[in-house]
Amino acid sequence: MHQKNTQSTLRILTVNTHKGFTIFNRRFILHELRDAIRATEADIVFLQEVLGAHHRHARRLAHWPTTSQYEFLADTIWSDFAYGRNAVYPYGHHGNAVLSKYPIAGYDNVDVSIGKHERRGLLHCVLRPPMLDFDVHAICVHLGLREWQRAPQLDILCSLIQERIPSRAPLFVAGDFNDWRMRGQSVLDRCAGLKEIHFEKHGHLARTFPARFPLFRLDRIYVRNVDSFRTVKLSRHPWSKLSDHAPLAAEVSL
Repeated sequence: MHQKNTQSTLRILTVNTHKGFTIFNRRFILHELRDAIRATEADIVFLQEVLGAHHRHARRLAHWPTTSQYEFLADTIWSDFAYGRNAVYPYGHHGNAVLSKYPIAGYDNVDVSIGKHERRGLLHCVLRPPMLDFDVHAICVHLGLREWQRAPQLDILCSLIQERIPSRAPLFVAGDFNDWRMRGQSVLDRCAGLKEIHFEKHGHLARTFPARFPLFRLDRIYVRNVDSFRTVKLSRHPWSKLSDHAPLAAEVSL
């Protein structure tokens, strides 16, 4: 493992933002979402389904931000951010984003789209926390809705980890896996040695979808090469009204 003088604890949050709207797109709640994300005091935020631009909404909604949604959410709290554009349409685009209180030394968005109708990506960031003498790697994930899409996407994720990330580097992999059959668990453990935080602490994956009455275990936080970790419980209010997915939070010590 890396040499270091003191242990550092980082708080991680992952949330599918549903493009800043409530379930069924009934209400625009990006401002409330920003307040809720701030209140978690997360150091690193993994976002899925975040809009980079949407010209129709910008013309129609009075409180639409003048910047991209991920810049608006980052505001003055998270000094660095990275965006991976996945889905592009005539009036805008959306994808994954990572917000970080620490410098992002580099990032890359890996296209894992399978088929023509669902654009997906893996956003890989290299973080450089100043209190550490080594880099931390973060991958923001949003996999396909169908099993025949997710299986090859998990293979690409495994290859990305094996080929681009040093074997001893701390690694966080978080996001919306859409893996309601929970088949990704054994794949990611076997190919990359990843441990899912909620599963390791409680013996089962967290139920996160739909947010108001969670039934399916779709969202995950995986780690590798960390000293310790724990889940962080978030209140159902206001989160159950801010997206169709409940968020997940954890603290990780390096």
